[in-house]
Amino acid sequence: MTDGDLVIDVKGLTKSFGGKVAVDGLDMQVKGGEIYGFLGPNGSGKTTSIRMLCGLLTPDEGSGTCLGFDVVRQTAEIKRQVGYMTQGFSLYADLSIRENLDFIARMYGMDRRPERVDESLERLGLSKRQKQLAGELSGGWKQRLALAACMLHRPRLLLLDEPTAGVDPKARRDFWDEIHRLAAEGITVLVSTHYMDEAERCHSLAYIAYGKLLTRGTVKEVVEGSGIVTWAVEGGDLYALAARLRSLPGVEQVVPFGNVLHVSGSDAARLEAALAPFRAEPAYRWTTANPGLEDVFIQMMDRAKDSYS
Repeated sequence: MTDGDLVIDVKGLTKSFGGKVAVDGLDMQVKGGEIYGFLGPNGSGKTTSIRMLCGLLTPDEGSGTCLGFDVVRQTAEIKRQVGYMTQGFSLYADLSIRENLDFIARMYGMDRRPERVDESLERLGLSKRQKQLAGELSGGWKQRLALAACMLHRPRLLLLDEPTAGVDPKARRDFWDEIHRLAAEGITVLVSTHYMDEAERCHSLAYIAYGKLLTRGTVKEVVEGSGIVTWAVEGGDLYALAARLRSLPGVEQVVPFGNVLHVSGSDAARLEAALAPFRAEPAYRWTTANPGLEDVFIQMMDRAKDSYS
């Protein structure tokens, strides 16, 4: 398999629990060597989707392949070639960093265990801390250890489920630098995240809500395909202004960003007509703005909520 080949190619994946649909007809294609962002609110179906892809859950409907193996019939083969990093820290708190990695190496039946563990420690900058208990580590160091554990068996695909939740900005940046290094080496990465700055570091992304895939593509394609028009306003009492704007025809969202409000809609002429009286008020400064991913996803979430309410 070479870069550009589809490492993940699934269609119509569906999974229900207790009569409630968690994932509804998911289609996903991920290319080799790609960092693919998987976004969506809590409870949207991201984790269920990831578990179906790596063979931990069997879909009720749908078909496809992961690393060339059938996601229904060849789950054992998929598991051997995938590294899966769960949302919560799942290693042993009362074992040292090295002991955790050695245990995992034993579980995989690896040869040259000490050398493989040494390589993993060195790569993630854990060598000097290798005797420290995992339970004593900060969030950022736990994250490094979890990634080291995922990489021990040299997987071809990494599935990372909200890996940076609860870690500081410096640790998040270091983590993403490592992810890009892995992708440059040909490893494919599917990563779920809530952070828009992280989504913008992905080569492609998809957004899921209420179990349904709402959009996918590059950041540019997703933003341009949304059809959103955004105005930015600065000035006096923005909280009071926001309350006045939200009920206007053509205004679909009003979102504060620090000392600026983003006012967005999908009909440019209607939005401009609604805002014209406010733009004439001297207390405010209005400028057109490029919509960001957050603007796009808030709009999608609102529309999805209306569809399912």
